[in-house]
Amino acid sequence: MTSVFSKKDFIATKWFTLEKIIQLITGVFIVPQIFNTLGTIDLGKLKFVESVLGMFTPLFFLGLSAICIREIVYNPKKSSLILATAFYLRLISWLVLFIAILIYFSIAKNSPLTSLYLIIACSYFFKLTDIFEYYLLAKKWTKYIFISKIISLAIIVSLQYYGVKKQLDVYYFAKLIILDFIIQGCIYSFILKHKKQFLFKQWTFSWPLAKSLLKMSFPLILSNSLIMFYITIDELFLKYFYDDYANGIFATVQFLVIGLSWNIGFSIINALYPSLAESFQQNKKLYIKKMKQLFKIMFALGIAIAGFYTFFGNLVLDTFFTASFAKAKTALIIFCWAPLFVFLGMIYEKHLINTGNLQKNVYRFFIGCIVNVILCYLLIPILHVNGAAIAVLTSHFITNIAYIFIDKQSRKQLVSIF
Repeated sequence: MTSVFSKKDFIATKWFTLEKIIQLITGVFIVPQIFNTLGTIDLGKLKFVESVLGMFTPLFFLGLSAICIREIVYNPKKSSLILATAFYLRLISWLVLFIAILIYFSIAKNSPLTSLYLIIACSYFFKLTDIFEYYLLAKKWTKYIFISKIISLAIIVSLQYYGVKKQLDVYYFAKLIILDFIIQGCIYSFILKHKKQFLFKQWTFSWPLAKSLLKMSFPLILSNSLIMFYITIDELFLKYFYDDYANGIFATVQFLVIGLSWNIGFSIINALYPSLAESFQQNKKLYIKKMKQLFKIMFALGIAIAGFYTFFGNLVLDTFFTASFAKAKTALIIFCWAPLFVFLGMIYEKHLINTGNLQKNVYRFFIGCIVNVILCYLLIPILHVNGAAIAVLTSHFITNIAYIFIDKQSRKQLVSIF
């Protein structure tokens, strides 16, 4: 990696990846205990609520992450203005959505899940402070992101362990999601204030910049909305055809593949994106070399994840989970190949951001969404959770691999890289 990426790039990736590995290690020991404590039914309820509200995350986040990082890299003197504008845009978006949620539950009939919906919705307010990560990533100061997340992780894991020992209910664990974001936000604010990067009292909102950011991020909002829909649609179908137990089983598969291993690849790509953006602007030949090496790294990681769960997935479930989760075994072997496709698609998305072709993101996710809906309708009634795993895996392949070969320009660019 160091042959084309600088030492600073490598250090940034090291901190980001180390954080995910520590999360993986702690997650292996504490999360299965939480799942066993809640049981498949309560777990299914929590994950269903998270998934439903997750469909609105593109509107909560407004697709500003990669756009702001790129703009800070290109225009470092405008960093404060970019972050302040992004913060207020996301705050306005959260207020509108939260008021809409309150109005809905004041009109709709009482639901046993209402409190969970409101708790998770509130967590998005405290996640507003993750805009500070945009700046830290753009500056390649991932060490501070590592410090923040590890401190928060230590506190939250301790409280989760307490909840497991006391056999506390699902609402306790949902509230810890809010606390996690509060801790991280406070640490980010302290670090940036200590380094005197910003004068928060002088933060100003720029309407012209806001319109520009939203215009650039709009394709990402659309594509992310499609992503969240076609990820969530499986759980909606499982809920419709079966029950919360089925969602609890599928949530276990998603935790093992996405929550643990997927995030490692995600962190590597995000940590290296500022370097890709710099090279795209300054040295196209170096940019192609970096893209080629990153493709190889993520391909190897995807194969490693798939191979691990293919051979040891059953052992993981038998060792860390109760017998009630046994039905996740086949679905895990199927779904574990998804990271291989998604990692390559993540790199492709960064390339689309750099080249200003984000409309293709919308096209590919629209196709993947349609495929997933059709396959869910056909497979879930017959194959249960395994059908959901097949549907999601197939849609990931079409979205992240097949589309690149279908699109003529993307196919030519891929050939030129390799």
